[in-house]
Amino acid sequence: MLTVVALHDEAGRLLREDLLAAALPVHRQLRPNLPDEPAAYRAMMARVFAGGARMFVALDDADQVQGVALWRVYENTYQGRRLYLDDLVTGEAHRSQGVGKALLAACEAEAARQGCGYFSLDSGTWRTDAHRFYFREGFTIQSFHFVRPLG
Repeated sequence: MLTVVALHDEAGRLLREDLLAAALPVHRQLRPNLPDEPAAYRAMMARVFAGGARMFVALDDADQVQGVALWRVYENTYQGRRLYLDDLVTGEAHRSQGVGKALLAACEAEAARQGCGYFSLDSGTWRTDAHRFYFREGFTIQSFHFVRPLG
């Protein structure tokens, strides 16, 4: 049995610091640049959450974190209100077991609840397994994402 849990309330207050700490090893599987020390991770995520991001975690029957979805809702000029998925990661040992699908479903339900017209994400060009998953889940490629480092 898999349960998806929101780590924030409506006002964006973190409700489950324990689950945020437990999410770190799974989150680092996608983003190895994240701090590996729990206090530093907590501080970084507090800044990310202050910018509007929210997090869902997928828990197994033993309340162990199997996956993480980091998302935010905002409005822009070309899609209007949308839910943007910053990070979606399933722990390596639990891939292809419905964890990512459950997290996507939770995000889609949240998007609908918040009146979003779109659900979008970016995925690195090298992540071909993730692309197959997103295509299966009904996502399409609509644009290129350009980046230029500063400094």
